[in-house]
Amino acid sequence: MTVTRPQPKPGILDIAAYVPGKSGAKGAKVHKLSSNESPIGASQRAIEAYKAAAHALELYPDGAATQLRGAIAGRFGLKAENIVCGAGSDELLQLIAHAYLSPGDEAIYSQYGFLVYPIAIQSNGATAVMAPEKNFLADVDAILARVTARTKVVFLANPNNPTGRYLPFSEVKRLHVGLPPNVLLVLDAAYAEYVRRNDYEAGIELVATSENVVMTRTYSKIFGLAALRLGWAYCPAHVADVLNRVRGPFNISAPAIAAGVAAIEDHEFVERAVAHNEAWLPWVTKQLSELGLEVTPSVGNFVLVHFPKDDRHHAHAADAFLQDHGFVVRRMDAYGLPGALRITVGTEEANRGLVACLKAFLS
Repeated sequence: MTVTRPQPKPGILDIAAYVPGKSGAKGAKVHKLSSNESPIGASQRAIEAYKAAAHALELYPDGAATQLRGAIAGRFGLKAENIVCGAGSDELLQLIAHAYLSPGDEAIYSQYGFLVYPIAIQSNGATAVMAPEKNFLADVDAILARVTARTKVVFLANPNNPTGRYLPFSEVKRLHVGLPPNVLLVLDAAYAEYVRRNDYEAGIELVATSENVVMTRTYSKIFGLAALRLGWAYCPAHVADVLNRVRGPFNISAPAIAAGVAAIEDHEFVERAVAHNEAWLPWVTKQLSELGLEVTPSVGNFVLVHFPKDDRHHAHAADAFLQDHGFVVRRMDAYGLPGALRITVGTEEANRGLVACLKAFLS
């Protein structure tokens, strides 16, 4: 067979491309509830720091993101040298897969885990192994049952996107204890700041006491800096060394560094964001449940809503109806959940309008 154009390496064309949440809809005013973005915007301190950085756009940023890593370390009581920053936690997940996975290896993720995991695994020639969940919650026993001599990485979103459920720290520790020491456990804690449960721990403790655990975090959710693409990982020293060898030399822009420092030091803003979510997450859950919809219990800033399977009120029809009325939500077909929609907790106006719209749709 004659090859007439450049070909990607084996496996790339088998990857289902990640499709972000929609941004547009009909109507004079659009409420975007498809990407779990901050409903209260960004910290004013972060915005001002970003603006100030515009006066030096001709200069390369600090390639080590020293000030940002120092601010993160100070906020959480960590070692700055064990922090690696990236263009969103997405880049860090890709870097981990790039550094630790090769053709012939396997990596495990849970059934409804973040879609970036199988993409990162497959794009590095490894085999993505899916562990089934129970009631939309990661199953430690199912994950451990799929560990083989070829397993190199386990990805666990905790809390999970798109289900909103979380594993208590006791279960995360049980998972870690059950893994061979050469298997890297990646704890994706993008929504950690929203969780106010006594049995939850984002991963800092395990990283500090282990050689094979990495925790990733993001600025895109509670800090409201999704447009800047900023994330960080807390790693054992040897993992940080590896990631620093493979990341780009200037992978974080100077404005992002400046805004990130200001955002993580603005404690009042974070508490305001938490308070908004704690007020409206249960309200949205209760209102949608009272409409007869099944809502998966969530600790994030979103809910997974399951729709009837009849001809008129299924999830796709609901999505179309919402779009026609200016509400953009996320379809879950790519996650194997065609009967569900993921809906971000928005502003008061968006939340009340969404419930009223769905009430009209269901009636």
